[in-house]
Amino acid sequence: MGRLKLAALAVVLVAISSGCSPVDDHDVKRLALPVAASDRTDEMWHVWLGAWIAVLVVFVLVFGLIMYSVIRFRRRSEDEVPSQIRYHLPLEALYTFAPVIVVAVFFYHTVVAQNSMLEKVDNPDHTVTVVGSKWQWAFTYNDEAAVQGDDVYDVGTPEKFADLYLPVNESVRFNLLSPDVIHSFWVPEFYFKMDVVPGRGPQDNTFDLTPTREGTFTGRCAELCGLYHSRMLFKVHVVSRAEYDQHLAELKEQGNIGAPEGQKMAMKVAGLDTEEGEH
Repeated sequence: MGRLKLAALAVVLVAISSGCSPVDDHDVKRLALPVAASDRTDEMWHVWLGAWIAVLVVFVLVFGLIMYSVIRFRRRSEDEVPSQIRYHLPLEALYTFAPVIVVAVFFYHTVVAQNSMLEKVDNPDHTVTVVGSKWQWAFTYNDEAAVQGDDVYDVGTPEKFADLYLPVNESVRFNLLSPDVIHSFWVPEFYFKMDVVPGRGPQDNTFDLTPTREGTFTGRCAELCGLYHSRMLFKVHVVSRAEYDQHLAELKEQGNIGAPEGQKMAMKVAGLDTEEGEH
């Protein structure tokens, strides 16, 4: 009978979860996640969905045991006292090994999802250098044909947030740099974030993805980095290729050519004139 109940519960959970999707318009069917906007979201979605299923199973099991204990061992008379035991090996084994199994399963699927999300594109269509510094973001668009191979950049301040433009359905490599403290580059719609660590160059701190739908999203720093951490926001504009090229041309006309100061200082060793890795 117990196995039949567990099977019925599994069927119900599968039926419920099958109607969920990371691109559904309804918040409940997305399980409170934003609408997905990159090609790397499926792996994280499966981990998130599995976590919800595991939580529901644990909740039903624990709540069922609580209610069973309340009813089965309730006091039926003033003189009756339930039998007292000092230990119960099967129960102790259950609450010792069950959490270990749950954590191990979560660990495995998290590693698989992480490895998949960090897979590199052989020849990305675009490269963007991301500089997180106290307390602003700067984005350098590297070697773009639209500006004759020049580097151009967007930069922001705590008062005026930076803009990051990305072409839809074209792969982008993000190289992350920091000249001061650890920041974290996070766009919730991409279901992905990565720390921006001082002293780590583009070869170490990098990831690839392809934006899959047009729109304007809010990115932020997900690492407590100091006084104005809450103001380290930026706007992500996923646009058509024509709009992307037009924006880069406007940056060149404005004189935003080369690299912003934070990027120039990102690999410098504090107090020295050498860069990280130099002797």
